[in-house]
Amino acid sequence: QVQLVESGGGLVQAGDSLRLSCAASGRTFISSYVMGWFRQPPGKEREFVATINRSGGDTYYLDSVKGRFTISRDNAKNTVYLQMNSLKPEDTAVYYCAAHNGVVLTTRRGRYDYWGQGTQVTVSP
Repeated sequence: QVQLVESGGGLVQAGDSLRLSCAASGRTFISSYVMGWFRQPPGKEREFVATINRSGGDTYYLDSVKGRFTISRDNAKNTVYLQMNSLKPEDTAVYYCAAHNGVVLTTRRGRYDYWGQGTQVTVSP
């Protein structure tokens, strides 16, 4: 069982930055997983944001966050990050990290096997 815990969310103003963290707890080693970040805006479905391969050498992003968000991982610390810069009100959502037991990057929500509980990000105008 993989247990993921997100942190770092909060209330910020447009243009500000936040860094989200996702830590794996217990005896889980995230180095075995493709990791992803998803978000669920109010009243909308959960959507893909970013994904990173097991080594950290390959990433892929939602078009609307390219150039603003950066996903990274520190396998030694068992943690994945999402650096979010130039935040916009439309980035407001609950952000979730997820782990995919595979080797290929994927944006498909159903391919991810484990999920964290989410952290709220609110961006005011």
